[in-house]
Amino acid sequence: MTTLLLQNPLLTGTDTRPKPTLPQHNNITTAAGSARKRGTYYISCAGKQDDYHATLKALNSKGRFPRKSLGQHYMLNSEINDQLADAADVKEGDVVLEIGPGTGSLTNVLLDAGATVLAIEKDPHMVALVRERFSSTDRFKVLQEDFVKCHVRSLMSSLFQSTESLKSSAGYAKVVANIPFNISTDIVKQLLPMGDIFTEVVLLLQEETAVRLVEPVLRTSEYRPINIFVNFYSEPEYKIKVPRTNFFPQPKVDAAIVTFKLKQAADYPSVGSTKNFFSMVNSAFNEKRKMLRKSLQHLCTSLEIEEALGDVGLPATSRPEELTLDDFVKLHNLITEL
Repeated sequence: MTTLLLQNPLLTGTDTRPKPTLPQHNNITTAAGSARKRGTYYISCAGKQDDYHATLKALNSKGRFPRKSLGQHYMLNSEINDQLADAADVKEGDVVLEIGPGTGSLTNVLLDAGATVLAIEKDPHMVALVRERFSSTDRFKVLQEDFVKCHVRSLMSSLFQSTESLKSSAGYAKVVANIPFNISTDIVKQLLPMGDIFTEVVLLLQEETAVRLVEPVLRTSEYRPINIFVNFYSEPEYKIKVPRTNFFPQPKVDAAIVTFKLKQAADYPSVGSTKNFFSMVNSAFNEKRKMLRKSLQHLCTSLEIEEALGDVGLPATSRPEELTLDDFVKLHNLITEL
C-alpha cells in the first residue's frame, strides 16, 4: 500500500511531531441494495476523484492538519457520501443544510443531485476551500459559523428569501451531514424540534450514539432523556454501519448513518407545555436511582404521584428508566391536572 504524508507548509523550525499517514481504505458496510451512482466527482484543489488521496491533497493545499479541537474526521470513501444523500432522497430542487462540509466531498454529491446547499463551517480554512471549489455554481452558499451557536431558523429563512428559485418552493429543507462526534447531541437537540423547517435530518454519527438514540432499551443505564426527546420530535431509523477505517484521521470508534423523520407540531405527543414536559423528564432522570414518587415530589406529593402512576398502569415504585415516551406523556398530563 502506498503511504502519503500530509505535509503542512505552515510548520517551520524544529517541529518534530509525526505527520499523519494515509489510513487504509476500507469499503462501507453496505445495506441491502447499493447506492445510486452519480458519476465521477472532482475536487478542484486536487483535480482528482473525491477519494482519500484527493481529500488529503485538498487539506494539504491549505496547509491543514485535521484539528482534534474541532472534532475533524474527514470522509475518505465517496460511496458513503452517496449513501448519505440516498438516505435523505436528495433530488433536483431540494434545499439541503450541510454542517461541516470540510473539503466538500459530500457537498459535491448533494449539488450533483440538483440540490441547493447551505453549508455551515467553523474552520475558516475549510470555508475558503469549499467557497473556491464551488464558486462556479449559484446553488451553494457557505457561512463561517459555529453551528451550535448560530440561528438556524433565521439562516434558512434568509436563504429562501434571497434565492429567487426558492421563493415559490414549499419552504421545507433537509439536513444531510457528516458531523463532529463531539457535538452530535447538541446538533440533534437543536435540529429535531424544527419540523416546521426540515422534513428530515440525516447524520453520520458515532455508532454507539446512533444505536442508543434509535434503539433505546428500557431498564438500562443507556436509557436517558435524549431518548424521550428524539422520539417526541422524530421517527429515528438506523441505516448503515460505517467502519472507522473510512475516516482520516481514523477515530477510535465506528460510525453509522441515521435518519430522523421530523414530526410536525400537530403530530407531537399531546402535552400542555413541551417546556414543562421536558423539565419533568429531566427531573426524573436527574435522580435515576430514586423512585419517581421521590424525584418528582417537587411537582406534587408522593401520594399523588403514586396515584398518577397507578392510573397510567405502572407500579408505585416505578423509576424513570421503566417509562416509555407514552408513559411520561400520560404521567405529565395527570400531574398537571392536580
